[in-house]
Amino acid sequence: VFGLSSVAQVVLGRGDFGQHLSINLGFGIGVTLGIHAAGGISGAHLNAAISITHCILGNLPWRKLPAYLIGQAPATVFGLYYDALYSYTKGNFTVTGPTATASIFATYPSPYVSLLGGFFTEFMATVMLLLGILIIHDEKNNAALKGTQALLMGILVLGIGLGMGMNTGYAINPSRDLPPRIFTAIAGWGMDVFTAGHHWWWVPLTAPILGSLAGVLIYKLFIDFHNKPVLESGNEKGQPVVETS
Repeated sequence: VFGLSSVAQVVLGRGDFGQHLSINLGFGIGVTLGIHAAGGISGAHLNAAISITHCILGNLPWRKLPAYLIGQAPATVFGLYYDALYSYTKGNFTVTGPTATASIFATYPSPYVSLLGGFFTEFMATVMLLLGILIIHDEKNNAALKGTQALLMGILVLGIGLGMGMNTGYAINPSRDLPPRIFTAIAGWGMDVFTAGHHWWWVPLTAPILGSLAGVLIYKLFIDFHNKPVLESGNEKGQPVVETS
């Protein structure tokens, strides 16, 4: 809701009520609050690609996956900005053109981006997301201070948006893209939401899953396998034990 509504405000406000930065901040704030809300209950499964990765690795039962995939609220934002949508489009909801509004809900590539370039963008952005998440929670390394993880995760998403959001809108999450896309197809935008951008819809569905798996592999090979175990005495690794009499 925070992320999509920030996009709606920038698009429908014609730039007078926010810019690219406000969209990134909206998604970062939403992630932080989502983790605070659900972290202690489920581990905050906000990203379907990460949930699927946990299932593949055996860390999460497959039977729980469907419940975690239903995690977006496009209908809420549609209702919130219904009047503004009609005023902006004169009731003509389009995917492309000068008054296109489908991008408020799902991601679409920039006109200059090829399918391969867009796929690589989503793949690498998700790799960086997974690396950041694993590093933040790595108790054997320099883990984040207890209670700051949610904030740092929000900053991580903000950083990805600031640096890798121009090409594709950084879906980095099938749940962030496919359910809103289906909603827009039903709510008035039609099947163009699946054919636009050279049938772009499958890229934010598959690239984040592959990027998530690649991120775990890179983390294991270059960081986790080289971590030293935490000393039983409670001293931080690498610090000498000082004995006093």
